[in-house]
Parts: sequence; C-alpha cells; structure tokens
Amino acid sequence: MSEPASVPDPASGLPIGPEASGHPAPRPQRKVLEGARVRLEPLDPARHGDALWEESHGPDKDVVWQYLFEPPFPDRAAFQAHLERKAASEDPLFFAVVDKARDRALGYQTLMRIDTTHRVIEVGNVMYGTGLQRTPLSTEAQYLFARHVFDDLGYRRYEWKCNALNAPSRRTADRLGFTFEGIFRQHMIVRGRNRDTAWFSMIDTEWPTIRAGFEAWLAPSNFDAAGRQKASLADLRAAAA
Repeated sequence: MSEPASVPDPASGLPIGPEASGHPAPRPQRKVLEGARVRLEPLDPARHGDALWEESHGPDKDVVWQYLFEPPFPDRAAFQAHLERKAASEDPLFFAVVDKARDRALGYQTLMRIDTTHRVIEVGNVMYGTGLQRTPLSTEAQYLFARHVFDDLGYRRYEWKCNALNAPSRRTADRLGFTFEGIFRQHMIVRGRNRDTAWFSMIDTEWPTIRAGFEAWLAPSNFDAAGRQKASLADLRAAAA
C-alpha cells in the first residue's frame, strides 16, 4: 500500500493529513434500490420470509451459514423470529435481494456501522442463498449498495470485513474492487470460536473507476448467449483506470 497523503503543518513542520470537508453524511433509509436484474427492498419478513427460508435452509445450509453470526435455524418459526429482529434494526439496516425476473428474495445484505460524522459505512451480514451465489445478480446487488453509498449518500469510505478464514468472501471483496488492509487478530468470538477479521475498503476517489468497471461488466453485451461473461470485472476495472 502507498504512504498516506500528507501536508506539512505550518507551525510544527510535521506531516498532517490534507483538509477534508467536515459535513456529515445522511443515514441510509429504508428505500428500494432498483437494478436491471435485482431489486434491493427493505427486509419484510411477511413478504420475503418463505423464499429466504427455502433459499438458505436447503441441502447446503451449513455452507450458507458457516461464517455468519448465527447457525442454521432449527425450524421456520425460529427463522421468522430472526427475520423480525433483523427487520426492526436501524444499524445494521437490512435489505432483501430480490430477483426481479421471479420476484423472489434470494438473500439479504446490510448497511452497518453507520458513521455519519466521518462518512464511513460498511456492507455486512451478507446472507446469499445458493440461487444467488456467484451470479450476475449478486454482483449487481453489491454494485447497487456501493453506488447508493457514494453517489446518493456521499460517504468517503466503504468497508468490507469478513472472517479471515473465509476465502470466498476475501476473493469476492478483491473482485469487487475493495483494497485489503490487513488482519485484526482475535477480533471477535463468534459461535464459541476465535475470529480473526480481514479488513477491506474502497474510498470515494476510487469509486469512479470501480463504478465504470461494474457498469461495463453488468452490461448485457458482456455476456454471451449462454450467460457467460466475456470479460472479467477486474479486467474491465483495469481498462476503466
């Protein structure tokens, strides 16, 4: 990583950070974020509950929930109570990821650790059912959040954190354009086990290039008749740079 930007302090001559506007960012609200393939809707247990249960508690349920704070739920009623608690939360703020073609919720994700003063926010609590993982829909869901964070709300820093052992999540963060910042050792105890946490971020000055890569990758022209990508997200982001 490069050295942090600095300027000399006029009085001491020591390096200090460049000036930054001190205005706060607005808090994200419960509103629909519309994409071409997916729609992010404020989590509604009555509307989304059945589909989310089916997507997350099939044969691969242990893999879906492996690195989340909760284990798979023992029954539908326990899962519904979980969704009710999540839907009432302000931070994290939960959104269902809805496949527009089927009008079906396939997972959820949140905006969390909302720091309006410093304009820092995190994406987290990402639960993607098997029908959403490794699809253009999941990429668009992440794009819609990032675009909302930077373009609509004006945050300076957008964070991604995950269990350091969660290799798929780390690869995803890198693929989406987040920068790896390091490991916080013994950061948490989750489900009775130590969790070292990998930290990633993207910042507002990087966002125009990252956004251009997302938009080029998501364009219908980037997919062949079988739905396979023609160019990778990383290559298109590099081309935009």
